[in-house]
Amino acid sequence: MQLIPAIDLRDGRCVRLLQGRFDAETVYSPDPMKVLEQYAALGASLVHVVDLDGARAGAQGNAEAIATLAASRRTALQVGGGIRSRDTVRRLLDAEVTRAVVGSTAVTQPDEVRAWLREFGPESIVLAFDVRIDADGVPRLTTHGWEQQTGTSLWDAVANYLPHGLRHVLCTDVARDGALSGPNVELYGEAVRRFPAIAWQASGGVRDAADLHALEDIGVAAAVSGRALLEGRMQRQELEPFLRSE
Repeated sequence: MQLIPAIDLRDGRCVRLLQGRFDAETVYSPDPMKVLEQYAALGASLVHVVDLDGARAGAQGNAEAIATLAASRRTALQVGGGIRSRDTVRRLLDAEVTRAVVGSTAVTQPDEVRAWLREFGPESIVLAFDVRIDADGVPRLTTHGWEQQTGTSLWDAVANYLPHGLRHVLCTDVARDGALSGPNVELYGEAVRRFPAIAWQASGGVRDAADLHALEDIGVAAAVSGRALLEGRMQRQELEPFLRSE
């Protein structure tokens, strides 16, 4: 399993939100490049970058910062937040971003996103499905920076894309995000069992190396972690087995 460090951008700064709440922000660095360099020094080969302003507003508010990170070529990047059009996907890939991470648009415009999978290929697109677990234990999708709840289940969403070449899915349990409460191992275990051909990326709640091992044991392809890394909660020697190239 691969560990993918995360950089969340708001107003050009590296921040973390608690459970996606914009009123619960912690600023970790005014310079995202320094954070990227720290991740590269750890040995990370891929970093997950989120434009939080874009996720909320639908336009990439941190495009300049993202372009600077990509141009540095310190690590490969997968970038999400505010990707609502083919042109945005094309622009990111042309800027040498490895993968475009498509969230809300994958829920609201599935025909369009299926076309992107066909055009750009399944290795260039990650679908980001952010979920809240309902009273019946069903993971239901949220959209637009986690501010809008839908009735669509994670399972239906993935099944609808499988015939179109879907390979990479990043799933965030919103209730766990930024809370250091541990990942939802039960959710990701069910995801792997239902869709073993998908390379699942687990996001939300990673606290320590034990969490990484737990996710690896259930067959998750990658784990995305932000706060635990930014706060130095894991030692380099603990991380090394998970920072190898894909």
